[in-house]
Amino acid sequence: MGSSMMQPQIILLKEGTDTSQGKAQLVSNINACTAVGDVVRTTLGPRGMDKLIHDDKGSVTISNDGATIMKLLDIVHPAAKILVDIAKSQDSEVGDGTTTVVLLAAEFLKEAKPFIEDGVHSQNLIRSYRTASTLAIAKVKELAVSIEGKSIEEKKGLLAKCAATTLSSKLIGGEKEFFATMVVNAVMAIGNDDRLNLIGIKKVPGGNMRDSFLVDGVAFKKTFSYAGFEQQPKKFLNPKILLLNIELELKSEKENAEIRLSDPSQYQSIVDAEWNIIYDKLDKCVESGAKVVLSRLAIGDLATQYFADRDIFCAGRVAEEDLNRVAAAAGGTVQTSVNNIIDEVLGTCEIFEEKQVGGERFNIFSGCPSGHTATIVLRGGADQFIEEAERSLHDAIMIVRRAVKNSTVVPGGGAIDMEISKYLRQHSRTIAGKSQLFINSYAKALEVIPRQLCDNAGFDATDVLNKLRQKHAMQSGEGASYGVDINTGGISDSFANFVWEPAVVKINAINAATEAACLILSVDETVKNPKSESAQGDAAGAMGRGRGGGRGRGMRRR
Repeated sequence: MGSSMMQPQIILLKEGTDTSQGKAQLVSNINACTAVGDVVRTTLGPRGMDKLIHDDKGSVTISNDGATIMKLLDIVHPAAKILVDIAKSQDSEVGDGTTTVVLLAAEFLKEAKPFIEDGVHSQNLIRSYRTASTLAIAKVKELAVSIEGKSIEEKKGLLAKCAATTLSSKLIGGEKEFFATMVVNAVMAIGNDDRLNLIGIKKVPGGNMRDSFLVDGVAFKKTFSYAGFEQQPKKFLNPKILLLNIELELKSEKENAEIRLSDPSQYQSIVDAEWNIIYDKLDKCVESGAKVVLSRLAIGDLATQYFADRDIFCAGRVAEEDLNRVAAAAGGTVQTSVNNIIDEVLGTCEIFEEKQVGGERFNIFSGCPSGHTATIVLRGGADQFIEEAERSLHDAIMIVRRAVKNSTVVPGGGAIDMEISKYLRQHSRTIAGKSQLFINSYAKALEVIPRQLCDNAGFDATDVLNKLRQKHAMQSGEGASYGVDINTGGISDSFANFVWEPAVVKINAINAATEAACLILSVDETVKNPKSESAQGDAAGAMGRGRGGGRGRGMRRR
């Protein structure tokens, strides 16, 4: 013993580096992820609760959207951050199912934990999980039903069902039919062009949800305006629209020119020249035949008055994205100079009008020829409420876009999860060896979705799940689309009740969750560099030494 005491301790890593290794590390990572899963767990489904998050700046967000919650949670645990990333990727890829992804990943890990504690090597688990996810995805694709080849009307109905399923778990779930049709119309309006920014969502506090409306075209808030604005006409039929990126103001043309005057009377001629320049610009705008002039930069009072006298409507300082949207909708192009304005660059629309919406005035362009844009004007009581409504609509819009593109749907309400779970259970029986257990645990983890749906609605989850298992176990396969019935607390055929979701959502969710689980299972050590920590680094360092730093890495115990 004495001889080993004599040896100097070999320290490979800087003092205060926290290294915990092996099984303990895995288990602690799993626990951290389960904790994150528990945060969003209750937001799943139509009876899900909302989270109120307020950050250090004091702004308050109320949200039901998994991705939003994960973004706002300030998670410092390195392994748990992975869950945040998969929620974000699900959000950007499919738009909905963010809570599902986090829950599944957390549940996979939870199922893996007892195996890890019993000393199973994590690579074995990872291999089985990968196999299971491949099988599961193949099964989803097999169960999916295509909505191709239907008439436009039928298709709209089907898409609205998908949108309604997404919205049912959100704050605006009460008005889901109303909003679902609105979203479908908006997505149909932009056609195959799937740049999301072509659907504008404008928020106006006041009124109630039912006062929200969809503009087939572009709408934006009335911009800052000068004197003379009120004399301009506020409604046009088939106007030509001129889009500019220049300012129409009287400004001294002092573009690095120095002017020396020998005679004070010459000064007037310079002032006149400045006036002529702006009048010249304005004349060119008028000559183009445009009746609506929009500019990204300011349009001064002189110009406003000038246009008003000639029955032309103008708005300056229009936000760039709004201007681009008008350009896309009306078919114009944004000009950076007023010289040689030809008809090709002018846009047009059927009706332009300025309308009062709540406390704001809106400029609305509707009936646009190329019609690839739509604007949803949202109304509602509180700001947070409208914010949340916007996030929910964003989810629904993404879902409908996805469903339009890959038009296959699967039954929602936990039905598809139960069916895959059953399938994997049966499959695992055919495998000899350990992986039978692992695939079985993967199948069990998939049941978290229907179970959570029941829990959130206050039903007896065990009871409902038993009924579901019995339905799905039928040999005939007719029970394949049975899921939780939120309204009665029993089970029902999700497909017949129009609880549908695009297959893409499920496939992506299973993929991302499995990948995240495998990633976390494959980490057996976290090395943290104390340098990167700020003032509290010293305290953390001391803790680290106490925990795992007793012997530096690399010194062998004799």
